[in-house]
Amino acid sequence: MAHTAVKSRRPYLLRAMHEWITDSGQTPHIVVDAEVDGVAVPRKFVKDGKIILNISRSATQGLRLANDALTFQARFSGVTSAIAIPMRAVLGIYARETGQGMIFTESDLAPAPTEPTPPTGGT
Repeated sequence: MAHTAVKSRRPYLLRAMHEWITDSGQTPHIVVDAEVDGVAVPRKFVKDGKIILNISRSATQGLRLANDALTFQARFSGVTSAIAIPMRAVLGIYARETGQGMIFTESDLAPAPTEPTPPTGGT
């Protein structure tokens, strides 16, 4: 029997929460661990290793919430920056106006691949 790899649920939860917050007329913000490899954000806005980003459609250009990363362009102090955030660096998403949202845990990431278990039994 072939096993299908379990996918990380974090990008699916992120997209769902982004849609819910947006449809509620609120502003989605994400908390990002800026120390994770592959995070591309303006470093001068990082505080204590984290950065909070507004990912509303009006604050971003070309927002792409893919399974492996989210990417977009945004303006920081009048300067346009290309932003790239690996999904594992997204710690949570919340509505700026209410604080309602979701904090992600390690269990929201795909489990580490394991060696297949050899079949047991006779012939």
